[in-house]
Amino acid sequence: MQPTVMSFVLGQWKRLPAPLHADLSGKTVVVVGANSGIGLETAKHFAQMRPERLVIACRSSAKGRTAAEHIARDTGYSAELQPVDLADFASVKAFAAQLKDDPIDILVANAGVVQPEYLTTKDGWEQADTSLQVNHLSTALICLLLLPNMHKAAQVHNSHPRLVTTTSGLHMRVRFGEDLLSTPSLLHTLNSPELCTSERFQVRYHDSKLLNVLFIRALAAHLPATSPLVPACACPGYCVSEIRRNSAFSDKVVYKLLELTFGRTAEQGSRQILYAALGPDGRDGHHVRYMRGVYVAHSVVSEPGDYVISREGVELQERIWRETLDILAETAPEVRRIVNEFC
Repeated sequence: MQPTVMSFVLGQWKRLPAPLHADLSGKTVVVVGANSGIGLETAKHFAQMRPERLVIACRSSAKGRTAAEHIARDTGYSAELQPVDLADFASVKAFAAQLKDDPIDILVANAGVVQPEYLTTKDGWEQADTSLQVNHLSTALICLLLLPNMHKAAQVHNSHPRLVTTTSGLHMRVRFGEDLLSTPSLLHTLNSPELCTSERFQVRYHDSKLLNVLFIRALAAHLPATSPLVPACACPGYCVSEIRRNSAFSDKVVYKLLELTFGRTAEQGSRQILYAALGPDGRDGHHVRYMRGVYVAHSVVSEPGDYVISREGVELQERIWRETLDILAETAPEVRRIVNEFC
C-alpha cells in the first residue's frame, strides 16, 4: 500500500515498543556512520549489550573520537574507531581490509549525506542528495566485502549474522521511468549531469533509498537456502537528524517544522535498526531466517512499496543487482569471487 499523509502522521505518532536487547557477549558489531544521530544512538544501544568488540566507522576521525567519548560516558563501554569515507571506494576497501578475516556478527551499514548542488566524488559519482556512491554503491561494497567475515562469525558462533542497511519510507514515492529503464545502464544514466538537475534532486534521496531496498532484497534472493546470513533494511522514520544540514535555508525551515510536529528522536529511529538486527525477539535460531530481505518500519516487519513488490520491481531488483556488481567489480575485483562463493 502506498503511503498517504495520514498514514505518515499516524506512523510518526505511533507509540514504539522499547528497544530490543540481546546478549552480545563474545560477538563483534560494526556500525557504519556512527558519529552522530541515528548511527550513534544505535551504537550506544549495542554498547549496552556488551559485545566483545564494537567498531564504529566514521568519515571524520575527530567526530568519531567524540562519538566514542559519548558512548563511553553514557554506557561505560569503550568502542573501537575505524575511519571510512563512503565517498571514496579506496577508503571503503581499506576499511574492509582492516577487519581482515575477523568474524562480524552484526553489520549496520548506515550513512548518508545531502548536498544541494551537483558534485562528484573522486571516483566520478555524484554526491548530491545522499549520493549514489555514498548511499548505494559504497554501502553495497561494504556489505559484499564483509560477507566472508559474517560467514566466519556464523561458523565460529553457530549463529545467524545480521546485515542491516538504513532506508526510508520515501522509497515508496518514486519509480524509475522508461527514460531510465530503456538505457543500457540505469545507474550510470542516473549519475549523468543531464539527470542531476534541481528537479531530479527533489527525489534523488528517494531514489537512493529505493536502491537500498532493492539491493537488500536481491542479496537475500541470491543467498542459498543454507546460508546463515540474514540481511534486512530498516526505516527509522522521520527523525531529528543532521542529514539535512546542507539543505537550502527555505527547506531547513520546513524540515524544522516537520521535526517539531512529527519528528522522532534519533534514539527512537535507532530502535528500527535494532529490530532489523536483533528481531523478532533478540534471540538467535532458525526462526530468524524469515527476516531475510525484510523491510522494517515502526518496529515491525512491514510491506515495502507497491513498486518494489510488483513484477516490474522484481525485474528491476535483479537489474540493480547486476549493474551494482559490474560497477563494484571494476574497483574491487574480489567482489566477483565473494559473490560466487557466498551467493
